[in-house]
Formats: sequence, structure tokens, C-alpha cells
Amino acid sequence: MFGDMMGMMNKIKEAQENVEKTKARLKTVLIDEQSSDGLLKVTVSAAREVKSIDIADELLEDKEQLEDYLVLTLNKAIEKASDINEKELGAAAKDGMPDIPGLDNMFK
Repeated sequence: MFGDMMGMMNKIKEAQENVEKTKARLKTVLIDEQSSDGLLKVTVSAAREVKSIDIADELLEDKEQLEDYLVLTLNKAIEKASDINEKELGAAAKDGMPDIPGLDNMFK
């Protein structure tokens, strides 16, 4: 019984290490998104950090339009980043976890 407990603790520690490695890797995965007309381009990491914003000069003339473009384009990019983030972290956590009945439902 004690050996089983130690094995489970080692698996949990391994899962934590896998999650941390995955978090670090997600900072390097980049998602590019642009407005439908290509006037605004953003890059975010899968860790949901904005890495760059490229704005066409013509958007600088209309503050309200630029704000709308930023909101829409950043939201699309962050949504994609969140999807990747959740899938990757969920898989990393699930792979290293001990086989405990019912626990697999937590990572869906």
C-alpha cells in the first residue's frame, strides 16, 4: 500500500513538471490574427500574451475604428490562444496523473 502511495505521489509530481514544461513551451507558440481587410495584424502567444501589433497607417486616422479593430482582432487571437492553452495543459496534466477512478472526468 505504501508503495502504491509513493508511486501515485511520483506520478503527481511528474504531472506537475509536465504542466510547467508545457506552460513554458506555450509562451513560444505564436498565433497570428488579422482583421478581415488586413489593416490590423496581431500576434499573441498560446500563453495569451500579446507579442506584436501592426497597424496600417490609414487606421491611425480614426481612433474609434482602430479601437474596434483592436478589440475584434485581439479577441479572435486570444480565443484561439485559449483553445490551444486549455488543450495542451489538459493533456499534460492528464498524461501524468495516476489512474484514479473518476479523475479522468476532471480533464475533459
